[in-house]
Amino acid sequence: MTTQELIDHDSACILCSRNCGITISTDGEGRFKKIKGDPKHPMTTGYICQKAARLEHYQHHDDRLTKPLKRKDDGSFEEVSWDQALTEIADKMLSLKEQHGPDCFAVVGGGGQGNHLGGAYAQQLRHAMGGSRYMYSALAQEKTMDFWMNGRLFGDQRVHCTEDIEHSDYVLFIGCNPFQSHGIPNAREVLRELKNDPQRTMVLVDPRVSESAKYADYHLAIKPGTDAYLLSAMLGIIVQEELHDKPFIAAHCTGFEALEKSLRAIDVDRYIARTELDQDTIYTIARDFAKAKAGCVRIDLGLQHSLHSTVTAYLEKMLYILTGNFGKKGANNVHASLLPILGNSDERSKKIKLTAHHKMLPIAGLYPPNILPDEIEHEGEDRLRALWIESANPIQTFSDTQAYERAFSKLELCVVVDVAMTETARHAHYVLPAASQFEKWEATGFNLEFPSNFFHLRKPVHKPLGDSLPEPEIATRLLEKMGVLPKSYPLLEGIAKYQPAFAKHQPYVTALIAKLTRNKKLAAYAPSIMYRTLGKYLPGEAATGAFLLPLSIKFAGEHKEAVKRAGHHGNKLTLGANLFNAIINGNSGVRVSTHNWEDMWQLIKTKDGKIHLEITEVLEELDALADQTPHPAEVCEDFPFVLMAGERRSYNANQIFRDPSWRKVDKNGALRIHPSDAEHLDLRTGDHAICRTKAGEITVEIEVNEGIREGMITLPHGYGMRYKDSDPIGPQINRLTSSDHCDPFTKTPYHKYVPAQLVALGA
Repeated sequence: MTTQELIDHDSACILCSRNCGITISTDGEGRFKKIKGDPKHPMTTGYICQKAARLEHYQHHDDRLTKPLKRKDDGSFEEVSWDQALTEIADKMLSLKEQHGPDCFAVVGGGGQGNHLGGAYAQQLRHAMGGSRYMYSALAQEKTMDFWMNGRLFGDQRVHCTEDIEHSDYVLFIGCNPFQSHGIPNAREVLRELKNDPQRTMVLVDPRVSESAKYADYHLAIKPGTDAYLLSAMLGIIVQEELHDKPFIAAHCTGFEALEKSLRAIDVDRYIARTELDQDTIYTIARDFAKAKAGCVRIDLGLQHSLHSTVTAYLEKMLYILTGNFGKKGANNVHASLLPILGNSDERSKKIKLTAHHKMLPIAGLYPPNILPDEIEHEGEDRLRALWIESANPIQTFSDTQAYERAFSKLELCVVVDVAMTETARHAHYVLPAASQFEKWEATGFNLEFPSNFFHLRKPVHKPLGDSLPEPEIATRLLEKMGVLPKSYPLLEGIAKYQPAFAKHQPYVTALIAKLTRNKKLAAYAPSIMYRTLGKYLPGEAATGAFLLPLSIKFAGEHKEAVKRAGHHGNKLTLGANLFNAIINGNSGVRVSTHNWEDMWQLIKTKDGKIHLEITEVLEELDALADQTPHPAEVCEDFPFVLMAGERRSYNANQIFRDPSWRKVDKNGALRIHPSDAEHLDLRTGDHAICRTKAGEITVEIEVNEGIREGMITLPHGYGMRYKDSDPIGPQINRLTSSDHCDPFTKTPYHKYVPAQLVALGA
């Protein structure tokens, strides 16, 4: 087939949270032959990184699932029909519900970097089980300290901060490497612009000389685990030198007096000494950031997966709030969201329920994966007995692989819904084949922009492989098998089919509301009801996106003027429907809102509309830093290194690429070590060693690298999979991490600070 015969499809990359717009060119067999940036995409306008070009390795590989599988007594799997698999799963779920109640069941996962629509359907299963409260996800392994802090500061855990780096003249990157991890729009272009503009300053805080560090005006090679001391020292300088924005704080904040007392008590020089950074440089950066016309802060897992992660979640926000770099162009802001991916669960509410074993609270409606094995192995009657695992590979990607393997062997029902035979799927009772992200309608909830925001509902590139199905179809069929939903809705289907276009879905919405009002038990299943009714008659078989109609109506009602500024028209009855239709028909995504800068304050959810700075639990931890040892006891003679478990590199991408042939370099995920440390252990590049922690040990390949800090070692994530029944390829890093090495409050793991040792094995 010639290039002229290729078929182009507008879609999006699924490898990180940015979901850059792409155009995929396929041949007659559906193979991806060329991938390039989509210039029509409203936010990324043609930008992609090198990883997107290799998405063929995700779409077509030998571990793809095509048939439902059932585990036999001998541990092997046999193919079964969809009808048999779902009937047996439904019967088992109903039996467990009857015997043990709703909390014997949990949903794990429910989304990937660009795979969020299915989550709305999977959550219905918790309702079908009588109202299980348990939802475990990767977000709760990474970001819950941030969600909790947002709830206390801004009044709701769904209020999320973003950063306008493109227009900022002073940027602090802390614990992130945007050249590799992205997380900001068009990251590599933005880094180049920052580097080449003498009027702008970029500071990067990272123990390593990362790719992003090479673009920075200041690279702070901080001692691992001391971020809280650096941020405290910078804030101490700002407040003690009266550089904080007093008019801004008076107008927009409450509780500053309590924070001010803590910051004025900080011994700044002593704190800086603990970071092993240059004292004069820190004073210069703190002063210049406070005086910047428009400064902003971008953080990521390097901060959130290290020591003191709850207090650092507070301190990084104080950097831009106390300096008035909030709610304006070039600063940090909060934003509106069309597709909510979080809940709001304030633990001060009497309605909050705790887990059976750890008595753990939910944050943003999520529970942390670090506690899940213990909740399964809990000896009480109220232990977890059944898991629905969707678009997730917890045995490989969550802390403490050994604990997960042990706990999963004790489950009475484990169902995995995925595109591939993952490490977790090998432990399941049933494995259900999901359509890939390019074989179904999909979208992401990671639309985090302000003042303009967008939404991209992606069309399938080709039909599902074999007998695989989209997750909404799987969940809806199971709900029908469980008897909680009928198989047809004649009235709703008739209205959806025959309502005239000029009616803007009003007859359907009216009928749906009436039905759910008459039968309130059906309200929890609105996504599947809409999928089965309205979904049948949407353009291009976009049934999965049907539940976006009420979300669009709600969004347009809350942000009417912003939706109109984005180019959508209509009155209070038609604006939301017009937005919905634009989303359904927008091949490259559409702008859904364009706010004014002053609108941002309307997104703050505290009763008084102000930021509440006084958080007693956090201020107590902040004050306690002064008396803590600068050298945590875990790093000792037996475990002298600090392992950063989960380094982002050019050829790793979570667990989405299972075929190792996609990697041009670093095929074994080498452990990186500083030359002086390697010399001390008589290690050279290409040698092998045992990397050991308190949790376990693995064999690693060595790469001597001058960019690594002395006393530190790094391993990448995204390795360790068994491709085509091979041995694990590259490091299984979560055999080195333990469930109890975590933040004591949120239970988020300290993956960037794992005490470790190395034992040389030779070449």
